[in-house]
Formats: sequence, C-alpha cells, structure tokens
Amino acid sequence: MTHNPYENDIVISWPELHRDARFLSHELHRKGQWKGIIALTRGGMIPAALVARELDIRLIDTICVTSYEAGATGKAEQIQGSVQVLKSVPGDGEGFLLIDDLVDTGGTARVARRLVPKAHFATLYTKPAGRPIVDTFVKEFKQNKWIYFPWDIEYKFATPIKDGGRVANGPG
Repeated sequence: MTHNPYENDIVISWPELHRDARFLSHELHRKGQWKGIIALTRGGMIPAALVARELDIRLIDTICVTSYEAGATGKAEQIQGSVQVLKSVPGDGEGFLLIDDLVDTGGTARVARRLVPKAHFATLYTKPAGRPIVDTFVKEFKQNKWIYFPWDIEYKFATPIKDGGRVANGPG
C-alpha cells in the first residue's frame, strides 16, 4: 500500500483556471516581449495555449517529460518518480516563456531549468518545495494539498441528500 502524503484535495474549475491564466498573462505582458512559449507536457499545454492567446504568441514548442506514477488506486495516491525527458528543445530558452500548470516538489522543474536555463519559468500554481525554481506564478498552495485540474475530474449530477445522496469523503 502506498502512503498518501496529501492531507486533502483542491479542485480547480475551468473558470478559475482561465481567470488565473489571464492574470498570469497580464503579469508576463508587463515583463516584456517574448519570442515564444515552451510548454511542459502535459500539464503545461493548456496554460500555454491560454497564455499564447492572451499574448498573441504563435511560436510554441514542448519539452515532453514524465514524472508521476500512479499509486495503487490511480488517484491522489500518485507519487513522483524519476523524471524522464522524452523530447527537449534546441537552445537555452533565452527570450522564451517556460510554462507549466503546477510546480510541486520541483523535480520536473529542475530538469526543465537545466534544459532551458535562460527561459522565464511561469506557472499557474506552485507549492513551497518548488517555489524557488519559478520566476512568476499566480497562487501558492500548501505542500500537502493535492491539486485536481479541470482535465482530471468528471462533473456529474449529485443526488440530493434527502434522496439518498452521499457527502463526498463523509462517513458511511
């Protein structure tokens, strides 16, 4: 059985993600002109697309990495494994934005930083362990929170309590 280091979950909605991506774009626009965007796959792809739209950036590339392995249930019990680079980009990243959704422990972020050390690293969210690696971010969450993004969850009808509905994570 895998130990779950996360105290509880935070669910990010599509409207919240979009609002935060626009705020991030505003901050990045104030910092200057950018040659292009390098998205960290897979989590950085949607934030990168939103930032690209807001800043009218057409040149987008990816650094393709994998670092999470599913735990026993395949859910929040995920654990970070070793980082594997599946695809990199040429150059040192000068003039480019490196975009990701979240920097958690910083393992993936450190690898990306080594690949493009001169890129400006921007994320929607960060946690304390990864915070020193990021140049610009929107929100910081506690290290023991698991973040669910809109693409991670399924919205469905919730049966009212009076009709037999249950409280999530509740007793019984």
